[in-house]
Amino acid sequence: MNTAQVLVKCLESEGVQYIFGIPGEENLEIIEALRDSPIQFITVRHEQGAAFMADVYGRLTGRAGVCLATLGPGATNLVTGVADANMDGAPLVAITGQVGTERMHLTSHQFLDLVTLFEPVTKRSRQIVRADTVNEIIRIAFKYAQSEKPGACHVDLPCNIARMEVSPGPSAEPLRPYAPRPELAEIASVRAAADLLASSQRPVILAGHSAIRNHGSEALAHFADTLHIPVINTMMAKGIIPFDDDYAIGTIGIPQKDYPDHLIEQADLVIAVGYDLVEYAPTKWNPHADHKILHIDARPAHINKLYQPNVSVVGDISYSLDHLLSFCQPKDTPADVFELRDALRREHAQYADDTAYPVKPQKILCDIRKVLGQTDILISDVGAHKMWIGRQYPCYRPNTCIISNGFATMGLAVPGAIAAKLIYPEKKVLAVAGDGGFLMNCQELETAARLHIPFVTLIFSDASYGLIKWKQEERYQHHTSVDFTNPDFVQLAESFHAQGYRIEKTEDLLPTLQKAFQQDVPVIIDCPVDYGENLQLTAHLAELFPKK
Repeated sequence: MNTAQVLVKCLESEGVQYIFGIPGEENLEIIEALRDSPIQFITVRHEQGAAFMADVYGRLTGRAGVCLATLGPGATNLVTGVADANMDGAPLVAITGQVGTERMHLTSHQFLDLVTLFEPVTKRSRQIVRADTVNEIIRIAFKYAQSEKPGACHVDLPCNIARMEVSPGPSAEPLRPYAPRPELAEIASVRAAADLLASSQRPVILAGHSAIRNHGSEALAHFADTLHIPVINTMMAKGIIPFDDDYAIGTIGIPQKDYPDHLIEQADLVIAVGYDLVEYAPTKWNPHADHKILHIDARPAHINKLYQPNVSVVGDISYSLDHLLSFCQPKDTPADVFELRDALRREHAQYADDTAYPVKPQKILCDIRKVLGQTDILISDVGAHKMWIGRQYPCYRPNTCIISNGFATMGLAVPGAIAAKLIYPEKKVLAVAGDGGFLMNCQELETAARLHIPFVTLIFSDASYGLIKWKQEERYQHHTSVDFTNPDFVQLAESFHAQGYRIEKTEDLLPTLQKAFQQDVPVIIDCPVDYGENLQLTAHLAELFPKK
């Protein structure tokens, strides 16, 4: 076998199902090796789409998604999606073709030092320079990508090395994959955590994505319900505790001070479970460094002057929560916690019958929730709609609302939905995008139509970069440089051999969503949105929680 064939054999050993990418001259040996492999190569229309597909695949499965590009511009097109996976904690392995080693010392067509290029946005970036090392380099890449905190790794394969024969024996065989058992927290740290919790009167749990990634959802819900401690989640941890749980107090992360922010402000102990600083900076909830903090996670806390835990419990999250629970007594939950919870739920419900047009974002999310089951999947792009999804979309299960809030990248939703539907063909998958983010990767609708991957894309359409407009209007009382025009999204859908609908009145949204999920082709729904609600929300929250 040649190096490329051994590489593919190693990917098979790692359990890879799909490789997302585009063929190029310098990765032809890999493409040829895949012809005889059970791995399905998904030919995409832009390498960024390939990286986002691998990103969401990794986030939903916990196994590294794989994307492939050729050298030069093909590789640089991967960078944004690779960076997104790395910062969001999604395991991903990016493989690039490269010029032959005999050309690397010269100024050469399309040659870039890709190892150096990918180093800042990956956990590990390496080039295969010897045929007899490919199995080790691939195993190490997957080990790094899938170990806590998961992220991206990059492997660069020069085309002459790809063609070299690998001698039979240990160098031609994949190394055995293994999943290390999670470490368990020291009992002394658990006891110290129990003492800290016992001394608190108003504890609150701040749950982050690591708690989902490390399968801590059930343990967290049991811990909160038993001890009567309210739970706030980051955007990336939506669904960590069911929305209808008595102690679920919503999602933190919109720019304005909201119900969860107020609850943290009143707390005398923040129990950070699986919390990652990239999801919601401590400057926003602990600006004066006056909160006591209990850190519970699979790894030690990051260094930050505003996030210095009084006690750290490091190890398997479920084990830590279950053992901490055994040392604790239930709390008396302050009445105002339930008042906040009930006010939040009333706000979620009050737009269910709103018929104003253009459609208010709250109403759109009410109708989406009616159509999607509790285990169906919503993939959010980035923009004003993401803030409304974070705040107003009720979730009941982990990994049913995918939001990028580490790197927070526009263009994720459509390719991400393709990956989600490949993994879960039996589930409804909805991509929600603004008209800005949608056009950044809409070309992947051709990929979906060609491969018969039916999902629905709902566009919040306002002909502007709505989130930036919102921020400009809050800060300057006007907006500039954010408006644009749109194509006819219905005709665009039809040109991709998909189905398109336009919402002409609010009453049509719910039946259109229901009809869209009955189609066996990709669907686009163009829904005009009333983003006048953005400043209405700003004013409402400023009235509820005035600045001191």
